[in-house]
Amino acid sequence: MSRVCELTGKGPAVGNNVSHANNKTRRRFLPNLNDVTLMSETLGRTVKLRISSAALRTVDHRGGLDGFMAKAKDAELSPRALKVKKEIQKAQASA
Repeated sequence: MSRVCELTGKGPAVGNNVSHANNKTRRRFLPNLNDVTLMSETLGRTVKLRISSAALRTVDHRGGLDGFMAKAKDAELSPRALKVKKEIQKAQASA
């Protein structure tokens, strides 16, 4: 399982551990990923995704999964999230 957010594309960053003696060793900063189940009002079902805590706050701020997907860029979404976005757009167009 890759350590990449399915909605924002946020992945591991690299940097240095710096000791008190100013010794530098390489390290990885991993995103805070959570397995969540989000409800889509348009589709009338739930969607399981692995997203970062920051993405979860953004989803809440934009009014749920449907609102987030309306503004999300296709390049940042995972293939599974992109499939959900297309389903939501199709359902909204037919309604």
